[in-house]
Amino acid sequence: MKRSKRYRELLKKLPEKKTYPLSEAVRMLKELANARFNESVDVAIKLTSDPKKQDQMVRGTVVLPFGTGKETKVLVLTKGEKEKEAKEAGADYVGFEEYIEKIKSGWFDFDVLVATPDVMPEVSKMGKLLGPKGLMPSPKTGTVTFDVGPAVKSLKAGKIQFKMDKTGNIHAMIGKVSFEAEKIEKNLLALISELLRVKPPTVKGQYIRSCYLSSTMGPSLKLDVKELLELARKES
Repeated sequence: MKRSKRYRELLKKLPEKKTYPLSEAVRMLKELANARFNESVDVAIKLTSDPKKQDQMVRGTVVLPFGTGKETKVLVLTKGEKEKEAKEAGADYVGFEEYIEKIKSGWFDFDVLVATPDVMPEVSKMGKLLGPKGLMPSPKTGTVTFDVGPAVKSLKAGKIQFKMDKTGNIHAMIGKVSFEAEKIEKNLLALISELLRVKPPTVKGQYIRSCYLSSTMGPSLKLDVKELLELARKES
């Protein structure tokens, strides 16, 4: 892969270590972030779960203690009195038929879709549109619920969804480089703690194989998984 001059210069600043303690990795990530915008902090976690086995699929949600630093646009598909509840909770878009038609026409100006169970028969018909974009609501992630008010508030407060992809990886945004180092660390440990909590019973031995931290335009830093797990267990 061809790298830009800026990126190659950043690589030269990296010490020859293969893995980094969390605090050192976060410090270096903040120092190396030199783009002209507030870069996101991303994490890539390789699991040993087999994505081809249904009983080893890993997915869920976690409320990051300090949010992502990004405004989450929430669409709520519902009818009747639940519309008012969703609007009062801060949902960006609320309705049913009009948004069903907009999505079918190619509109996806939202980050998370919440739906009440009574409208799911219609929402399910759009699986081929929503699924590939990771927007299909699910009871497992709390996005299919009649409690739309609490669902919207938690999403606005920093609740993120995660799902293992077909290669066994979890990708998530856990903040911005402008965050204080401790906030980035706490957000990552909250995600790791939740991943440990939802570990499939059929996965034996090592569960988290590797973890890389990076900014939007910066190089990735491989974390010391053993230390990371110890810190996460202390936090939980």
